[in-house]
Amino acid sequence: MEVYLVQHGEAKSEAEDPERPLTDKGRREVELTAGQISAAGIKAAEILHSGKLRARQTAEILAKYLSPSPTVKEEKGLAPLDDPQKAKNAIEQADKPLMIVGHLPHLSKLASLLISGSAEKEVVKFRMGGIVCLEKGEGNWLVKWALTPEILQTS
Repeated sequence: MEVYLVQHGEAKSEAEDPERPLTDKGRREVELTAGQISAAGIKAAEILHSGKLRARQTAEILAKYLSPSPTVKEEKGLAPLDDPQKAKNAIEQADKPLMIVGHLPHLSKLASLLISGSAEKEVVKFRMGGIVCLEKGEGNWLVKWALTPEILQTS
């Protein structure tokens, strides 16, 4: 089984807009990434997001591009400072590919917890609008691939 960890796209600063929606650049980069994973045939049964506007907007863009369109759902425990153990439990209970749209440092800690067993060892460098695909190995998770908007813009 695979899980896709996605950092939300670039968002406006809190000074610009306290709700922090995606910037035009953030929206374009997420659409670029979403188009690429759609073309590659990536599928997710469900997309979970933190409920913060920037994460919800990112999840909705991804869902629009993926076919069949996955369910988009707010999930508690995905905020920037939440304990990654709750998300790890949800991932390990899933029986279909799952996509999680979230924030740093939570995503970094979650990836580290899945891969190394410790949330404190950084093992993946996330980028806004980027995706890291993890695959379930024997007893642990492995990085299968990663995709960032910079890679797509140079190809």
